[in-house]
Amino acid sequence: MLLTETRAAPRDMLKTIAIAVAVLAPFLIYAATARSIVAIWNSSETFAHGYVILPISLWLIWKRRTTLMQMSPQPYWPALLSLAVCGFGWLLAEMGDVQVVRQYAFAAMLPLTVVVVCGLRISWAIAFPLAYVLLAVPFGEVFIDPLINVTADFTVWALQMTGIPVLRDGTNFSIPTGNWSVVEACSGVRYLIASLTLGCLYAYLTYRSRKRQLLFVLISILVPIVANGLRAYMIVMIGHLSGMELATGVDHIIYGWLFFGLVMFIMFWLGSRWREDISAADEADAETVRRDGASAASSVQVAAAAAAVVACLAFWPLYAGFTLRANESAAAPSLSGLQPAWAAGQPFTVWTPRLNKAAATLNQVQAQDGQQVGLMVRYYRNQPQGAGLISSTNQLVGDVETDPWRRTGSSARIEDINGRQLQVRETRLRGPDGALVAWQWYWIDGGFTANDYLGKLLQAKERLLMRGDDGAGILVYARYDENPDAARAALRSFIAAQLPSLEATLNANRAH
Repeated sequence: MLLTETRAAPRDMLKTIAIAVAVLAPFLIYAATARSIVAIWNSSETFAHGYVILPISLWLIWKRRTTLMQMSPQPYWPALLSLAVCGFGWLLAEMGDVQVVRQYAFAAMLPLTVVVVCGLRISWAIAFPLAYVLLAVPFGEVFIDPLINVTADFTVWALQMTGIPVLRDGTNFSIPTGNWSVVEACSGVRYLIASLTLGCLYAYLTYRSRKRQLLFVLISILVPIVANGLRAYMIVMIGHLSGMELATGVDHIIYGWLFFGLVMFIMFWLGSRWREDISAADEADAETVRRDGASAASSVQVAAAAAAVVACLAFWPLYAGFTLRANESAAAPSLSGLQPAWAAGQPFTVWTPRLNKAAATLNQVQAQDGQQVGLMVRYYRNQPQGAGLISSTNQLVGDVETDPWRRTGSSARIEDINGRQLQVRETRLRGPDGALVAWQWYWIDGGFTANDYLGKLLQAKERLLMRGDDGAGILVYARYDENPDAARAALRSFIAAQLPSLEATLNANRAH
């Protein structure tokens, strides 16, 4: 018996080493992606909670150590296909420069690695801690604009129900005592992310039934959205009743977090009234161990699974590096061949969008029959990550505290131009020298689109097919006084005249 135990120990050690190597492999192979996640944690308070996600997951796994020690690793090879799909998703995101998809693909590799090497039963026993890792990915900024609109709608509606007259312009509104604006800090996205992160953990620790867990997670999503609307309304009311002396500076941020903390306390306190006995989890653990039986994979099988995981993970970054190098071009694009459709005009606004540096740039103002239209074209080639054609760093207005220009509305439009459908993204702006209507769209793969997601897919396709990464952003804008339809008519007429030459110039660059 002693000899058997002595021989078993090295085999168990080999399994432990193989599992450790496989689990650490994603962090080493995708170190750049991991660093990009940490960089966002450092730069944004909204996602600072990411630092505690992995420690919480490890703590939850440690709590199940008694059960896990009674179970044997049994590699589940079909999950290797899922890991390969995840790697291909990372590759597409790398080609299209979609950071959040890269990060989610990396995070998903961690639980999938455990499934491949350790098997379904062990993975199921720690399913929540493994899935909880996904909340470390900094995601949620896509909800900022919708939440801003929801908050503005709720606040204006509540003020009107209170009997206070409101004059609204987009997300800006005025009441008799002052002017207010719903900006990013007022969107409530921080409250929503914090509530969801805590709500998932609380539901797992407090309830055993899936129905109660899912219900509480749903509540943790809805409550902060409603609470943020109430918070914004009460801040405006405090400012209104105090003659704009209170709740107009940093104090309204502090008040917001205090209010959010109170709402979370009430939500968790009410949720505790329906908590379930954890003994059910212990019985489930015992049943899992009984089903596991005495069968166990050999050290060679576990090591083979770990080696397969490492090989699968390493393939995609190697292929991405080769493809990106093959797409690089030394030629410089030029927009000098563009023939103006109208006569040269004079600048009519000081507004300047914040756009990433491009390989070729064109800025013009053209005029006809008293109408003036501005044209900006940015042609990108050899695009750096995070600073290319489609990027969150491309902004029409800057920081709310430093830029005097404000967005008053935005929408997608489809315009009939020369008998073809042109999709544009419209943004209405207001600043020191008046109001503007701006239309934006992209030229990628020889065609036009205004959809960021489709644009990223087209960019990824071009790079995967090794046809370069050329793309251009087109922006036209015009001034209006009261009715933006006048500016829209001018833009429509200008595009109809300018589009043939513009398209020919862009395609000529792509051919080189």
